[in-house]
Amino acid sequence: MGVFVTGVRPRWSDMDVYGHVNHANTVTLLEEARIDLLFTEAARHGLAEMSRGVVVARLVVDYLAPLVFTGDEILVEMSVRELKSASFTLDYTVRGSRQEGSAVVATAETLMVPYNLAAGRPRRLLEAERDFLAGWRAGGNGA
Repeated sequence: MGVFVTGVRPRWSDMDVYGHVNHANTVTLLEEARIDLLFTEAARHGLAEMSRGVVVARLVVDYLAPLVFTGDEILVEMSVRELKSASFTLDYTVRGSRQEGSAVVATAETLMVPYNLAAGRPRRLLEAERDFLAGWRAGGNGA
C-alpha cells in the first residue's frame, strides 16, 4: 500500500502553555517517526548504510489543528513521493491519536539527502536503498 505507519508518544515537556504540543516539538516527533522507517525498518531489511548518514535538506510542515497532549501515542503515516538518484521526499500525515479515523493535525514533507559523513558530502542512493524506498511510494506495495 506504500504507507509506513508508526506511533510516537509526545512527552509532557513537548506541551506549550495551551496544552498543545509545541510546533517545534512536532518536528521532533516527525524525526522520531522517520527514524522508525529509515533506520529501524531499513536495518530490518539489511540496509544499515542509511543510519550512517542521511540528512534533512528541506522541511515543510502545515499545522491543521492543535495537537493536544494526552499522554497517548499519535499516529504518523509516511510515504515516499519523489525518488531521485541522490535524494528522496517523504510525505507525512500526523493524526492526533492511534484511533481509527482520528483527525489529521498536520501534514509535512522532508527532502532527504544520503550523506557520507567521512567524506563530508552527499552521496548517491545505493540500489538496495532505492528498492527499499520504492516500496514505500504512495500507491506502492510497502515492503
